Amino acid sequence: MPKFNSQVFVRFVSVVAALMLLAAGCGNDDDSSSVEVSRQDAVATYAAGVHSAYASSLISAQAMDAAIDAFLASPSEESLEAARQAWLVARVDYGPTEVFRFYGGPIDDEATGTEGLINAWPLDEAYIDYVEGNPDAGIVNDPSGHPEITADLIVALNEVGGEANVSTGWHAIEFLLWGQDLDEDGPGDRPASDYTTAANADRRAQYLRVASDQLVTHLQELVNAWAPGRNNYRASYEALDADEALRLAFTGIGEMSRGELAGERMTVAYEARSQEDEHSCFSDNTTVDIVGNAFGVEMVLLGSYPGGVSGPGLLDVIASEDAGLAHQLRSEVSTSVNAARLIPAPFDQHLRDGVSDSDPGRAQVLRTIEALETQTDTIVAAAEKLGITINVS
Repeated sequence: MPKFNSQVFVRFVSVVAALMLLAAGCGNDDDSSSVEVSRQDAVATYAAGVHSAYASSLISAQAMDAAIDAFLASPSEESLEAARQAWLVARVDYGPTEVFRFYGGPIDDEATGTEGLINAWPLDEAYIDYVEGNPDAGIVNDPSGHPEITADLIVALNEVGGEANVSTGWHAIEFLLWGQDLDEDGPGDRPASDYTTAANADRRAQYLRVASDQLVTHLQELVNAWAPGRNNYRASYEALDADEALRLAFTGIGEMSRGELAGERMTVAYEARSQEDEHSCFSDNTTVDIVGNAFGVEMVLLGSYPGGVSGPGLLDVIASEDAGLAHQLRSEVSTSVNAARLIPAPFDQHLRDGVSDSDPGRAQVLRTIEALETQTDTIVAAAEKLGITINVS
């Protein structure tokens, strides 16, 4: 029986509560009606919603960046904890935005997309900094090879020599705030002294500062790409034929549901029982990440976004053709989001060797995976009902 960790539990409850408040503030949660809805209106709502969601994420990332600057200006256990809490809050806003991927938009354009610089994982800790048994590991501890830590350096080094050689983004920052997670019942516990008296403390501080600044920069680029009234990606998206624009939106929610969330982020770790394959392993924030991703699918279907943006969503368009199918999908998505919220934190306790598949927490992980897979089939069927073909994993 894993030891109950009150701090982890309180943090999990508070962050999930924030997600629930976000959902409550995102407009009408009623079942879709069969009233005729313009497909172009749904496209416009989606475009405005993407911009609003990225803008919300940017604001909380800027608050995190300020908390990190405050910590680095006056390092202490208290200011380090404040920076960690700011990271956790910012992740709540970022999680739902991941549904805007998988179709070659600004974040994952083949040539210019920044997703790999923002949220790449899993991360080989030793690529960045010291790890247990290797105090000299990483870029931080290599002043001869990397005399100056700059934005250009960490961007250039990202995923060089292997996909796990992640040097930028949310999880690089996470590792620099928490350190390795060596506690079976809680997150990492990097001491504030790593930024004061430890070897290469100044380089570690510079790395954290630069990584945080870069994340804000990349999120600002996404906000700009979806801003209204500009010659940008949003303008080209809204100029598409409505069915093509909806195909991209359906692809995003379909791929997030099964290929990414149910598959890469949950099934891989579940079957391999691998903590290294969980999404936010240093902070033990994985359960909250899962809820955020699942909620992102619901957000797009409802057409209700952060910042008060709301209008016809994909469910409304589906209901115009088949109210019964829309009702079915609404029910299935509610089931998956609620199932995700019921996964006990921390996620890694369900990955341990010896934990039975019938253990309540591990069984809840599987229920969530199955619910996400079920809704994906309905998403594909709903798109086809509209005359739209999507290909998802």
